[in-house]
Amino acid sequence: MRVCLASTSPARLMLLRQAGIEPMTLAPDVDEDAVAASAAATRGGELPPEELVLLLARAKAADVAKRMATADPEFDGIVIGGDSMFELDGRVYGKPYTPEEATRRWQEMRGATGVLHSGHSVIRVAPGSTLTEATAVANASVTFADDIDDAEIAAYVASGEPLLVAGAFTVDSLGGAFITRVDGDPSTVVGMSLSTIRRLAAELGVVWTDLWTPGQSR
Repeated sequence: MRVCLASTSPARLMLLRQAGIEPMTLAPDVDEDAVAASAAATRGGELPPEELVLLLARAKAADVAKRMATADPEFDGIVIGGDSMFELDGRVYGKPYTPEEATRRWQEMRGATGVLHSGHSVIRVAPGSTLTEATAVANASVTFADDIDDAEIAAYVASGEPLLVAGAFTVDSLGGAFITRVDGDPSTVVGMSLSTIRRLAAELGVVWTDLWTPGQSR
């Protein structure tokens, strides 16, 4: 049973590897801003974060699954797509991209608690079969230390780590020292919820342990 990760996220790849799975990876060809804007136009307003992360996760997984079914007709396994956003005080944050924005967010986040929303789409791909999908959103609350000073924020931002991750923080690398509490599946905060992926795979008739790569599982 094969696994294709519809992402080039190092964090999501690491999670699967730690879980005993060595997936192939394929970057989805999805304009996330355009997908979000189209959905907002249809709705007549911005989508709630849980709906938006699920919409984007489904778009990514669907793009890769369709390409995989065409390019590799013998592919037998699952395609995993995900998307994450951080919500703090009613505001939704994706990736900050710039040092200035990352710094501003960290000044707001210290001493506060926010929610990381992570959308998941798992698509079953098999030769000669119709694509089937299972989806879910996982949430985890994250509390940041209240004694983080401006010098620490500046040093963390200068590391470059927070610029390209949802919410401008990580829990499994340099940012972990500034986080005092996580409520929910910890892997959700890293990039995707492994327990959620396992449940969705089961809904599609896939046994999690069949996804383990020989020699990879511990």
